[in-house]
Amino acid sequence: MSDAAQPTAAEVRAAAEAVKAAIDRHLDAVERRTGDDDPAVYDAFNALAAAAEVYDELLYDRYDEVTPFEIPGADDSLPPYAGPAEPSALSVLIRRDYVVAEPERLLAQAQRIADVDAGPGAEDTTPVVGTSVHAALGVLFGEYEPDEIASRHKEFGLEEGDSTLWVAAGEAAPEPGEWLGAPFEDADPELVVCRFDVSAVFDEEDEPDEDFAGPAVGGA
Repeated sequence: MSDAAQPTAAEVRAAAEAVKAAIDRHLDAVERRTGDDDPAVYDAFNALAAAAEVYDELLYDRYDEVTPFEIPGADDSLPPYAGPAEPSALSVLIRRDYVVAEPERLLAQAQRIADVDAGPGAEDTTPVVGTSVHAALGVLFGEYEPDEIASRHKEFGLEEGDSTLWVAAGEAAPEPGEWLGAPFEDADPELVVCRFDVSAVFDEEDEPDEDFAGPAVGGA
Protein backbone atom coordinates (compact mmCIF):
# COMPACT_ATOMS: atom_id res chain seq x y z
CA MET A 1 0.00 0.00 0.00
CA SER A 2 1.31 3.47 -0.82
CA ASP A 3 1.95 6.08 1.88
CA ALA A 4 -0.88 8.23 0.48
CA ALA A 5 -3.39 5.41 0.93
CA GLN A 6 -2.29 4.44 4.43
CA PRO A 7 -4.67 5.19 7.29
CA THR A 8 -3.64 7.94 9.65
CA ALA A 9 -2.63 7.37 13.25
CA ALA A 10 -5.85 9.14 14.26
CA GLU A 11 -7.93 6.68 12.22
CA VAL A 12 -6.22 3.73 13.89
CA ARG A 13 -6.81 5.31 17.31
CA ALA A 14 -10.48 5.91 16.47
CA ALA A 15 -10.86 2.28 15.41
CA ALA A 16 -9.31 1.17 18.70
CA GLU A 17 -11.79 3.33 20.63
CA ALA A 18 -14.62 1.79 18.59
CA VAL A 19 -13.46 -1.68 19.68
CA LYS A 20 -13.45 -0.59 23.32
CA ALA A 21 -16.97 0.78 22.99
CA ALA A 22 -18.12 -2.42 21.24
CA ILE A 23 -16.65 -4.53 24.06
CA ASP A 24 -18.60 -2.49 26.61
CA ARG A 25 -21.78 -2.81 24.57
CA HIS A 26 -21.34 -6.55 24.19
CA LEU A 27 -20.70 -7.08 27.91
CA ASP A 28 -23.71 -4.93 28.79
CA ALA A 29 -25.91 -6.96 26.41
CA VAL A 30 -24.64 -10.23 27.90
CA GLU A 31 -25.30 -9.03 31.44
CA ARG A 32 -28.83 -7.92 30.52
CA ARG A 33 -29.77 -10.78 28.20
CA THR A 34 -33.24 -12.22 28.54
CA GLY A 35 -32.47 -15.70 27.17
CA ASP A 36 -30.09 -17.81 25.11
CA ASP A 37 -31.33 -16.26 21.84
CA ASP A 38 -31.48 -12.61 22.92
CA PRO A 39 -31.18 -10.56 19.68
CA ALA A 40 -29.40 -7.75 21.56
CA VAL A 41 -26.51 -10.13 22.28
CA TYR A 42 -26.36 -11.20 18.63
CA ASP A 43 -26.32 -7.56 17.50
CA ALA A 44 -23.61 -6.65 20.00
CA PHE A 45 -21.53 -9.67 19.01
CA ASN A 46 -21.71 -8.76 15.32
CA ALA A 47 -20.85 -5.13 16.09
CA LEU A 48 -17.84 -6.21 18.15
CA ALA A 49 -16.66 -8.56 15.40
CA ALA A 50 -16.98 -5.82 12.77
CA ALA A 51 -15.18 -3.22 14.92
CA ALA A 52 -12.35 -5.63 15.74
CA GLU A 53 -11.92 -6.53 12.06
CA VAL A 54 -11.69 -2.85 11.05
CA TYR A 55 -9.14 -2.15 13.78
CA ASP A 56 -7.08 -5.18 12.82
CA GLU A 57 -6.95 -4.09 9.17
CA LEU A 58 -6.06 -0.47 9.96
CA LEU A 59 -3.42 -1.51 12.47
CA TYR A 60 -1.79 -3.75 9.89
CA ASP A 61 -1.96 -1.15 7.11
CA ARG A 62 -0.51 1.60 9.27
CA TYR A 63 2.00 -0.21 11.49
CA ASP A 64 2.38 -3.68 9.92
CA GLU A 65 1.15 -5.18 13.21
CA VAL A 66 -1.68 -7.57 14.03
CA THR A 67 -3.98 -8.22 16.97
CA PRO A 68 -3.62 -11.37 19.14
CA PHE A 69 -7.12 -12.54 18.31
CA GLU A 70 -9.06 -13.40 15.18
CA ILE A 71 -12.70 -13.05 14.28
CA PRO A 72 -14.30 -16.50 13.80
CA GLY A 73 -15.71 -16.91 10.33
CA ALA A 74 -15.01 -13.29 9.39
CA ASP A 75 -14.60 -14.14 5.69
CA ASP A 76 -17.75 -16.20 5.26
CA SER A 77 -19.93 -15.40 8.28
CA LEU A 78 -23.66 -14.86 7.98
CA PRO A 79 -25.02 -11.32 7.86
CA PRO A 80 -26.52 -9.89 11.07
CA TYR A 81 -29.70 -11.66 12.13
CA ALA A 82 -32.79 -9.76 10.98
CA GLY A 83 -35.55 -12.24 11.83
CA PRO A 84 -38.18 -12.23 14.57
CA ALA A 85 -36.97 -11.95 18.16
CA GLU A 86 -39.15 -14.89 19.18
CA PRO A 87 -39.62 -17.20 16.18
CA SER A 88 -42.87 -19.11 16.02
CA ALA A 89 -41.70 -21.36 13.16
CA LEU A 90 -38.40 -22.85 12.01
CA SER A 91 -36.98 -24.17 8.76
CA VAL A 92 -34.00 -26.54 8.89
CA LEU A 93 -31.94 -26.43 5.68
CA ILE A 94 -29.39 -29.19 5.20
CA ARG A 95 -26.82 -29.82 2.49
CA ARG A 96 -24.50 -32.83 2.51
CA ASP A 97 -22.06 -33.61 -0.28
CA TYR A 98 -20.84 -37.13 -1.09
CA VAL A 99 -18.47 -38.73 -3.56
CA VAL A 100 -19.52 -42.07 -5.04
CA ALA A 101 -16.19 -43.65 -4.09
CA GLU A 102 -17.18 -47.31 -4.57
CA PRO A 103 -19.94 -47.66 -7.19
CA GLU A 104 -19.90 -51.46 -6.97
CA ARG A 105 -20.62 -51.34 -3.23
CA LEU A 106 -23.40 -48.83 -3.78
CA LEU A 107 -25.00 -50.99 -6.47
CA ALA A 108 -24.72 -54.16 -4.38
CA GLN A 109 -26.28 -52.53 -1.31
CA ALA A 110 -29.11 -51.03 -3.34
CA GLN A 111 -29.88 -54.41 -4.94
CA ARG A 112 -29.86 -56.04 -1.50
CA ILE A 113 -32.40 -53.47 -0.27
CA ALA A 114 -34.58 -54.07 -3.33
CA ASP A 115 -34.45 -57.84 -2.77
CA VAL A 116 -35.42 -57.52 0.90
CA ASP A 117 -38.29 -55.15 0.15
CA ALA A 118 -39.65 -57.49 -2.51
CA GLY A 119 -39.86 -60.39 -0.07
CA PRO A 120 -39.38 -64.14 -0.65
CA GLY A 121 -40.56 -65.67 -3.88
CA ALA A 122 -40.65 -62.39 -5.78
CA GLU A 123 -37.52 -62.85 -7.89
CA ASP A 124 -39.37 -62.11 -11.11
CA THR A 125 -40.78 -58.80 -9.85
CA THR A 126 -37.81 -57.50 -7.85
CA PRO A 127 -36.41 -54.29 -9.39
CA VAL A 128 -32.94 -54.86 -10.83
CA VAL A 129 -30.54 -52.04 -10.05
CA GLY A 130 -27.97 -53.43 -12.46
CA THR A 131 -25.29 -50.86 -13.31
CA SER A 132 -27.42 -47.75 -12.82
CA VAL A 133 -26.02 -45.48 -10.12
CA HIS A 134 -29.12 -43.30 -10.53
CA ALA A 135 -31.38 -46.22 -9.68
CA ALA A 136 -29.16 -47.27 -6.78
CA LEU A 137 -29.27 -43.78 -5.26
CA GLY A 138 -33.04 -43.71 -5.62
CA VAL A 139 -33.32 -47.03 -3.76
CA LEU A 140 -30.87 -45.95 -1.05
CA PHE A 141 -32.39 -42.56 -0.29
CA GLY A 142 -35.90 -43.97 -0.58
CA GLU A 143 -35.13 -46.56 2.10
CA TYR A 144 -33.10 -44.62 4.67
CA GLU A 145 -33.35 -41.26 6.39
CA PRO A 146 -30.57 -38.81 5.44
CA ASP A 147 -29.10 -38.93 8.96
CA GLU A 148 -28.78 -42.72 8.77
CA ILE A 149 -27.09 -42.50 5.40
CA ALA A 150 -24.68 -39.93 6.86
CA SER A 151 -23.78 -42.25 9.73
CA ARG A 152 -23.44 -45.33 7.49
CA HIS A 153 -22.10 -43.72 4.30
CA LYS A 154 -19.07 -46.03 4.05
CA GLU A 155 -21.35 -49.07 3.92
CA PHE A 156 -22.94 -47.60 0.81
CA GLY A 157 -19.68 -46.80 -0.99
CA LEU A 158 -19.97 -43.08 -0.32
CA GLU A 159 -17.30 -40.66 0.88
CA GLU A 160 -18.31 -37.58 2.86
CA GLY A 161 -17.67 -34.08 1.56
CA ASP A 162 -18.68 -30.75 3.08
CA SER A 163 -21.97 -30.36 4.92
CA THR A 164 -23.92 -27.50 6.42
CA LEU A 165 -27.07 -27.12 8.49
CA TRP A 166 -28.96 -23.85 8.79
CA VAL A 167 -31.73 -23.20 11.32
CA ALA A 168 -33.82 -20.32 9.96
CA ALA A 169 -36.53 -18.49 11.87
CA GLY A 170 -39.97 -17.55 10.61
CA GLU A 171 -43.13 -15.81 11.73
CA ALA A 172 -45.44 -18.68 10.73
CA ALA A 173 -45.21 -22.14 9.24
CA PRO A 174 -45.77 -22.25 5.44
CA GLU A 175 -48.94 -23.76 4.06
CA PRO A 176 -48.68 -27.45 3.07
CA GLY A 177 -47.05 -27.76 -0.34
CA GLU A 178 -46.32 -24.04 -0.54
CA TRP A 179 -42.59 -24.29 -1.25
CA LEU A 180 -42.27 -27.79 -2.72
CA GLY A 181 -41.74 -26.45 -6.25
CA ALA A 182 -38.62 -24.50 -5.23
CA PRO A 183 -37.64 -25.63 -1.71
CA PHE A 184 -34.38 -23.65 -1.43
CA GLU A 185 -35.31 -20.51 -3.34
CA ASP A 186 -36.29 -18.47 -0.29
CA ALA A 187 -33.32 -19.35 1.94
CA ASP A 188 -32.48 -16.00 3.56
CA PRO A 189 -29.15 -15.80 5.46
CA GLU A 190 -30.53 -12.92 7.54
CA LEU A 191 -33.11 -15.28 9.07
CA VAL A 192 -30.58 -17.91 10.14
CA VAL A 193 -30.53 -18.30 13.92
CA CYS A 194 -27.52 -20.65 13.86
CA ARG A 195 -25.55 -22.76 11.40
CA PHE A 196 -23.22 -25.72 11.70
CA ASP A 197 -20.60 -26.50 9.07
CA VAL A 198 -18.42 -29.57 8.59
CA SER A 199 -15.49 -29.47 6.15
CA ALA A 200 -12.06 -30.99 5.77
CA VAL A 201 -10.74 -27.48 5.30
CA PHE A 202 -11.28 -26.85 9.03
CA ASP A 203 -9.07 -29.83 9.86
CA GLU A 204 -6.36 -28.44 7.58
CA GLU A 205 -6.55 -25.04 9.28
CA ASP A 206 -6.11 -26.67 12.69
CA GLU A 207 -2.95 -28.55 11.69
CA PRO A 208 0.18 -27.00 13.26
CA ASP A 209 2.75 -25.44 10.94
CA GLU A 210 6.01 -27.26 11.66
CA ASP A 211 7.98 -24.43 10.08
CA PHE A 212 6.48 -21.80 12.38
CA ALA A 213 7.23 -21.87 16.09
CA GLY A 214 5.58 -18.59 17.11
CA PRO A 215 2.10 -18.05 18.56
CA ALA A 216 -0.96 -18.11 16.33
CA VAL A 217 -2.43 -14.65 15.76
CA GLY A 218 -5.05 -13.11 13.54
CA GLY A 219 -3.99 -10.83 10.72
CA ALA A 220 -5.10 -8.93 7.70
